[in-house]
Amino acid sequence: MKDIDLSLISKYRGELMGFAMIYVVMFHVCGSRHDTLWYCLARCGNLGVDIFLFLSGIGLWFAWTRNSSLRHFYWRRYKRIYPAWLVIASLFYIPKLIDGNITFAELLGELTINYGFWHHLALNFWYVPAILALYLIAPWYMTLIQKDSHYRWLPVAAMLLTLLVQYWQPLHHSVGHLEIFFSRIPIFLLGINAGALVKSGYRMPKSSLWLLLLILAMSTLVCVNFEDGLRRRFPLFIERWAYIPWTVSLCILLPMLFDRLPRWSLKLFTIAGTVSLEIYLIHIEFVMKDVKSYQLGYWPTFLLTLGISTLLGYVLHYAIDKLQNIRKK
Repeated sequence: MKDIDLSLISKYRGELMGFAMIYVVMFHVCGSRHDTLWYCLARCGNLGVDIFLFLSGIGLWFAWTRNSSLRHFYWRRYKRIYPAWLVIASLFYIPKLIDGNITFAELLGELTINYGFWHHLALNFWYVPAILALYLIAPWYMTLIQKDSHYRWLPVAAMLLTLLVQYWQPLHHSVGHLEIFFSRIPIFLLGINAGALVKSGYRMPKSSLWLLLLILAMSTLVCVNFEDGLRRRFPLFIERWAYIPWTVSLCILLPMLFDRLPRWSLKLFTIAGTVSLEIYLIHIEFVMKDVKSYQLGYWPTFLLTLGISTLLGYVLHYAIDKLQNIRKK
């Protein structure tokens, strides 16, 4: 066996994104509780968000070290996310305005910064405002660690911040409802930290495989045990802390597996990864809720939700890409 090449994470970034998106859809499709191993694994599917954030951090390091212009950095990031977000948010929130459920000012707030998430934890599309906020701080963090590598320990401080958000009353009173955001900052910063190793093609000694497998097994066991009847009996950030080693070990081990499989077998992950943002925006409010009304059972609901969302995601992705190309001309 060869040493573990971390550049495989970059090589299979799209497939990892697809895996994460499929896992998120599995999580959202889960219905009433069943105390089975499979159900508990599916309930851990919001791990996919952590994989997205870890990979995003790695990608940002690649982009920043190629071109450290703030204008270029923000334009590239927001150009990818905001057009798709504006289309889907308009389709979701404008009918609410017409029905009188929100005001015009609230509509503007939702379309610009997804105000409902920050104000009262409206989770319809929460990943979008969260990642856009993380994009704001990313250049400053990357500049900081380039100047002084000791600041790569800031993910530990970010973990402590989640404790303060939960238990320090002044902070909890103001932003305690945003635990789902604050508890994801550490894995995002760790992704940026890992970017340098991935870009340099760093190779971990092959003996590290057993350590990675141990971490994967332990973190999986912790999260499955949490989901097996313990949910709501502990602050959620504790389980999200367990997602951190789970995410890192998976993002190293899965590319090793992918590299040994024929390319055709990864096609589903590749397709889902290409339009992962669009699938995320579409699948709950515009597909899954309607499919669930037919009560087809878990697997048919999951497959229909994933299939329809992927198709619609490609249509949206292609349409936006076409419009952007026309504007360039």
